Amino acid sequence: MFCNNPLLIKLKKKLEKKISIIEIEGTVRSTKKKFGFLETNTRKFYFLSPEEMKKVMHGDKVKAEIIFKNNKEIVIIKKLLTPILKKFIGKIIKKKDVFYIIPENSLIKKTIFCNRENNMSKIFEEGDWVFAELIQHRLKGYKIFFAELIEFIVNSNDPFYFWSIMLSKYNLKKKEPSIDIKENIKFISDELNRKDLTSLEFITIDNENTKDIDDALFIQKEENNTIKLIVAIADPTSYISVGSKLDKIAENRSFTSYFPGFNVPMLPRSLSENLCSLCPNEKRPSLACEIIFSKDGSIIEKKTRFFLAWIKSRKQLTYLNVSNWLNKKGSWKPNSLSIEKKLILLRNFSLLRLNWRKENALIFKERPEYRFQINNKGEIVNIYIEPRRIGNRIVEEAMIAANMCAATFLFKKLGFGIYNTHIGFDLKNSKFTVEFLKKYKIFLDSKNINTLKGFKELHFIINKLGDNYLEARIRKFQAFGKISIFPKPHLALGLKVYATWTSPIRKYGDMINHRLLKAIIKKEKIKRPKKVVLIKINEQRRKNKMAEKEIQNWLYANFFKKINEKDKIYSAEIIDVYKNGIKARIIENGAYVFIPLFFLHSKKNEVVCNREYGIIEVLKHIFYRISDILLVTIVDIQINKRSVIACPI
Repeated sequence: MFCNNPLLIKLKKKLEKKISIIEIEGTVRSTKKKFGFLETNTRKFYFLSPEEMKKVMHGDKVKAEIIFKNNKEIVIIKKLLTPILKKFIGKIIKKKDVFYIIPENSLIKKTIFCNRENNMSKIFEEGDWVFAELIQHRLKGYKIFFAELIEFIVNSNDPFYFWSIMLSKYNLKKKEPSIDIKENIKFISDELNRKDLTSLEFITIDNENTKDIDDALFIQKEENNTIKLIVAIADPTSYISVGSKLDKIAENRSFTSYFPGFNVPMLPRSLSENLCSLCPNEKRPSLACEIIFSKDGSIIEKKTRFFLAWIKSRKQLTYLNVSNWLNKKGSWKPNSLSIEKKLILLRNFSLLRLNWRKENALIFKERPEYRFQINNKGEIVNIYIEPRRIGNRIVEEAMIAANMCAATFLFKKLGFGIYNTHIGFDLKNSKFTVEFLKKYKIFLDSKNINTLKGFKELHFIINKLGDNYLEARIRKFQAFGKISIFPKPHLALGLKVYATWTSPIRKYGDMINHRLLKAIIKKEKIKRPKKVVLIKINEQRRKNKMAEKEIQNWLYANFFKKINEKDKIYSAEIIDVYKNGIKARIIENGAYVFIPLFFLHSKKNEVVCNREYGIIEVLKHIFYRISDILLVTIVDIQINKRSVIACPI
């Protein structure tokens, strides 16, 4: 009887006028609580109620309606545009006889229904990590989220289960190539015309446990105070022909993957650690480079020679023993006077080359390397700092010199190869860098700093000033190194061209350069590397680095959880500034930690985090800068997020 009441009709129309609807698109962001937010492309955030969050997952891209009613803003999600989960990795759990899968992504807090069987009739167990596919989404009209299990990865009881998860996540191989060596390799007969250098006293210097030994050195003094160095490199291409099954495997893998306590070789171990490895007292085929250095440390280019050779390493030495002996520490010493003389000459050579590079190229500040000690249960026992000592520098200087020679040789003879390049700064950062430096009364041109001369000039100025903040900030602006078919400068090394060929049993790009160098030596027809191979190498390198980073962060989180030293004080260097805090690296063990903004200053409205300049200001005064050293304690460890939270003291 009230439906036609004039007063009610008038009131209804009045209320309807106060309701308006706007359509938006955005990405769902979850929180620690049940509510969430919808983030638009313009970085605006809209509140999502717990009821709306039940429909979606963190990361889903959706279409929604904002309803404005009586000055209230209500967001209703209407349509799924792109789900965050399609094919994903997750862990199977069991609750009250019902099986669920939890996504590996720690930001997705949903437990998703699943069956224990897949279409291959595989029975999955609780604790299994698997690939799954989301086939039911609540925004698609289903009552529940449901996933179909596709492929078994590893069980949680496996001591190295996390390594397997990360390798699967980035589509990297978990084991060495499974291939019958006897059927798939043979020594290439047309390479039998090799120079016999087995009478020369070559030595190798590596880590104690290295089995895939890829370089050996012979050195002697020549007339006029010149030095002759022969760098002999293991030659897997003498067994692996172009386009063969094993060659395609190496191309697809592109690299040997090195992770703490775990490595996956590019080539079968019987090849990389035996048949091709430059093991002591074994005759091995190699590609050699003879380099003559003048008394000032420069390379006499016209005397550089590449040739095929047979060598026999006399001794396998370690970085530790060589460094200790040269620094007159420890009890180890070479077993012959001739090796003693060679080590002394190698030390003098490395110092000579280091000085030459300081004056003619670029050498950046050395940073310590950290080594994880992992037991056979996949547990982290300890973390050690490994400083770069004289033994490491000997090999490093020899390899850099050999790579410089290869780059020049390929450039002059072919004009192409697999080159390591570095552009310095991209266009945006080069302009910003120039503006940034003006504040420190350093006036440079944005185009000039991306030339070899200008880039070197910039870093000579920074090094002379000795300002850690400037050095760290400029380093942050720089682009990443890339691989190119055509020769381009490597500005970070301060070199016109640079091409690696010294690790062919670990890098496919080095194998390609071996084949190019050998083709020049043998005067064969030469094909330019295909661009698709270059893309694959760059992508595999990126995925290797990402997997390594995630594994290291997970190990660090477990390490702090294990030692439970929340009161211990650590020194940490600030390496980045975010809008909500600081990223720092603990100097003692290399762990990355995050320091939230509220630990830095209690009043958020008084703080400005400037990521571009790498500073944090409180009331317009600089309180923290990149490169500053803080004393911190560990206050929280989040294993699932691979995150360690610290607080300054």
